[in-house]
Amino acid sequence: MKLIRSDILENLWLALATLRDNKLRSFLTVIGVIIGVVTVMLIASIISGIDTSFTKEVESFGTRSMYISKYNPGIHVGRLSREERMRKPLTYDDAIFLSKLPTIEVAVPFLEITNNFFGQKILVSGGGKTSAQVGLQGTLPDFERAGTQTVAEGRFFSQFENDQNQSVCVVGSKVADDFFPFGSPVDATIKIGSEEFRVVGVLQKREQFLFSGGSDDQNNVIYMPYNVARKLKPNSEDVELMAVAKPGMMAEAMDQVTDALRVRRQVPFGSPDNFGIETTESLISTFHSITGGIAIAMVVISSVGLMVGGIGVMNIMLVSVTERTREIGVRKAIGARRQDILWQFLIEAMTLTGFGGFLGLAIGWLLTLVVKLIMPSYVPLWAPLAGFIASVGIGMIFGLWPAWKAARLDPIESLRYE
Repeated sequence: MKLIRSDILENLWLALATLRDNKLRSFLTVIGVIIGVVTVMLIASIISGIDTSFTKEVESFGTRSMYISKYNPGIHVGRLSREERMRKPLTYDDAIFLSKLPTIEVAVPFLEITNNFFGQKILVSGGGKTSAQVGLQGTLPDFERAGTQTVAEGRFFSQFENDQNQSVCVVGSKVADDFFPFGSPVDATIKIGSEEFRVVGVLQKREQFLFSGGSDDQNNVIYMPYNVARKLKPNSEDVELMAVAKPGMMAEAMDQVTDALRVRRQVPFGSPDNFGIETTESLISTFHSITGGIAIAMVVISSVGLMVGGIGVMNIMLVSVTERTREIGVRKAIGARRQDILWQFLIEAMTLTGFGGFLGLAIGWLLTLVVKLIMPSYVPLWAPLAGFIASVGIGMIFGLWPAWKAARLDPIESLRYE
């Protein structure tokens, strides 16, 4: 065992000496390996960061929440089918009906009146600033009971204010910072469209997935009484529902909500639902499947760099065998076995690519710190391990043929080689 360990250390020392004597050639040889490992690190960190950020944001909406729209559940890519686009919208009355189900703790409607591509522009003004990018939602006071948003300052609008259709609102933290930078927005006035609203509360700042500032930013939103929002945009049909199941009754609540909506929307027996229900778990599962597929595709693409690096290693090792033919003959003449020569060149190839992998990890780690300034980035433990193991593995695979060729050289012919 000590002899074997001694041989490995000796071969490793010889490999390091060769790298030291041929620094530029060694570096140029492993550029492909460096690029491949850097790519693996960046892809893993970006996808893991996005995945973690998305999971945290979705889970913050509560594990008992159900989000209901007229569209099929899942992330939609491209144009919706005609059948989905022609479905009748959900309604305020649907939310009230769901709130009376025995398994539902609270159910509220959301009337989306934020500007869209073809729709009427509703401007928000205050503190000398005007914007058309603020999310505008009409809902009910019961939304506060859902627990997905927390009031940090002031209060949520009351049932009385809702019933009287008073022009009051609750604003997100970004709205407060943008429109009221020098003081508290509570009891201040903000103009939405042509109507002035009194701010009664400010929501606690939420962690934002990817980039912030648009109408999808949960901090860049204004909530107002449902019928007041309807008055601002009478033709809006963008109604979605949120229902929160009672503790321990999520499965039963899903079934009851589905059955109730099928009856209310007159879905024939045996026909698919003409609405979609998503939960925290289903959203996270869908997103994980998408990011997993992207990760596999990108790793396959990045492996091209490792393959190019491996071919370069094989090429340079074949050249090295030719240059050191006489050295191989001398080693064999003094007792070196085939396996000794094989391991010498194999360890040299693995050391070469392992060195490239180490450089790739260092560069990749620095780049992930830069990426983290722009978007979520998190380096999982498996990424550097996989990158380094892959780089060493490439050296073993592509160095095998040159090492085998060196081991099979005839010692007498090798000693005669000039």
